[in-house]
Amino acid sequence: MRKLTGAAFVSLDGVMQAPGGPEEDPTNGFRYGGWATPFWSENMGPFEQVIDSDYDLLLGKRTYDIFAGYWPFNQDIPIGERFQRINKYVLTHSDKPLEWENSHPLTGDTAEAVAGLKRTDGRDLLIQGSSTLYGPLLDAGLFDRLMLITFPLLLGQGKRILDGSEKAGALKLVDSFVTDTGVVITTYEPAGAVQTGSFESKPPSEAELERREKMEAGEW
Repeated sequence: MRKLTGAAFVSLDGVMQAPGGPEEDPTNGFRYGGWATPFWSENMGPFEQVIDSDYDLLLGKRTYDIFAGYWPFNQDIPIGERFQRINKYVLTHSDKPLEWENSHPLTGDTAEAVAGLKRTDGRDLLIQGSSTLYGPLLDAGLFDRLMLITFPLLLGQGKRILDGSEKAGALKLVDSFVTDTGVVITTYEPAGAVQTGSFESKPPSEAELERREKMEAGEW
């Protein structure tokens, strides 16, 4: 069984769109392409460990197109050579061939396709970019690890890692790291259902009971 890790560059408000450059993805009028580059550090800690490990890529079609237009022509960079030789599994609705070598289309329902891929033999899987994959795969419980590389800025617009429609679930923090530029890298594993509780240590006041009555009546 392959394990699946998502390693996502996000702003404080959850935007993933075009972290690497202005022309990467300006769709919907996005004006801040390249927002991650001013905060890049020589020591990106756990992210470097993940990106330098042994894996196959799992990508959405648009991220695949971005990568296929860049990395095959930049193999002098170690990550470019790695991306060239490993398998690229691509969630796509198109029947057009994927021209980048070692690329394999995955069609149909996203969660079912990825669940099937995880059951095959091979390297573990790493998602880069591909904002549309996070919601369906989190809902289906298919992530083994989720790494958020959170940059200290607010973008206010752009494609987000989550849209608020996801199922509730708990996560366990298993690692954290802060770069010298203020990027916070946190790694989580699934931790079951959301647990709830209360800070109340004594019976509620009359004012609180009145507030609750107003809530029930739709008057609060």
